[in-house]
Amino acid sequence: MKILLVEDDERIVTSLVEALTDHHYAVDIAIDGQEGWDFIETYAYDLVILDIMLPKLSGTILCQRLRQSGYSQPILMLTARDASADKVLGLDVGADDYVVKPFDLKELLARIRALLRRGRSSLPPILEWGDLRLNPASCEVMYGNQLLSLTPKEYGLLELLLRNNGRVLSQSHILNHLWSSEDPPGRETVKVHIRGLRQKLKMVGAEDDFIETVYGQGYRLNQHC
Repeated sequence: MKILLVEDDERIVTSLVEALTDHHYAVDIAIDGQEGWDFIETYAYDLVILDIMLPKLSGTILCQRLRQSGYSQPILMLTARDASADKVLGLDVGADDYVVKPFDLKELLARIRALLRRGRSSLPPILEWGDLRLNPASCEVMYGNQLLSLTPKEYGLLELLLRNNGRVLSQSHILNHLWSSEDPPGRETVKVHIRGLRQKLKMVGAEDDFIETVYGQGYRLNQHC
């Protein structure tokens, strides 16, 4: 999943990007409200984390503009201001949740997971495909009764395929959802990760074509596996 972090405090950016990356999220960073708006107009995100005090365009105004334009993805606001009126204002302009700095990182990650689940409320908590089961809460993947050891990108790729329920995903779609937009790799990188994921699945008993290549289009989970 891909998150946009709109924050101008370098220390918070560094710690949050590290934590989010460790939890298999791809992260783009904007350091002011206008840059955040530009990113959202250009790229697709599953969640926006938005500081309320930003240069050029405040987080409150940015959130309000996004909602007025029809933007429906979850927005989590961060602020050092803990007055009740500030929280009410953030929620009134369209934020889905509100966290006061300094925040507990584990709590923030839990709130992020809750917002992402809310945005995908029609999906079951455990993603399954044949004998494969992926638990987004624990980031564990099982095939049969065997635990798979995956890299963060392999995990993200498998989750993306599962969440799309057999739909063909192009290489550009995969790159856009699993890598930051600042310095995306080439399309060959997708092939490398697909190959690595197939090898690990095969080692625990999956068919060679559990992840199917649809030539000229992309990849999907095989409907017959």
